[in-house]
Amino acid sequence: MVGRDANTERRGRGRPRDPEIDRAVLDTTLDHLARYGYAGMTLTGIAEDAGVTKPALYRRFDGKADLATAALMHLQAGEPPARSGDLEADLVALLRGFQRSLTRPQGFATLGTLLSEEERTPELMALFRRRISRRRRAMFRDAFEGAIELGELDSEYDIDAAVNMLIGSLYARHIAEGRIPRNWARRVVAVLFAG
Repeated sequence: MVGRDANTERRGRGRPRDPEIDRAVLDTTLDHLARYGYAGMTLTGIAEDAGVTKPALYRRFDGKADLATAALMHLQAGEPPARSGDLEADLVALLRGFQRSLTRPQGFATLGTLLSEEERTPELMALFRRRISRRRRAMFRDAFEGAIELGELDSEYDIDAAVNMLIGSLYARHIAEGRIPRNWARRVVAVLFAG
């Protein structure tokens, strides 16, 4: 269960939630986000295509923004944090995982549709930042903090700037070229360490 918040679920008196229904709803939501954008996706359409009722959606999610960000969390859940003790290898693995997420069909478009809703639906971006963006950044921070603990980096190392450079490199390359090369993660991390 990934709605409402990453670590909570509604505890009712009824039977336990069916994880297959959860998965169908989240996968259908990702498909609708990609096809229709956030503004065009509807809870009715998602319920119909997932083969569930609208009340089943409302038992799991507080509304459209909750459902959309829960679906994106579901997508991100397959990316475990990397902390092998080899900072360069960990950063390459993390950046590759993020690259896969962004370059999946409609990945960048989905992010764009969420950003386009920031003025109209501020709670959507607030949930996105809390549930997805902060988690992604925490994975990168964890790798850097591990290197500081091992004495490989100075305790004053600017982790925030490094994380922004790594993550931002994917956005910048996509906007400039329309594609991100396969070896991009390794190239960017190599440049970071060369400096």
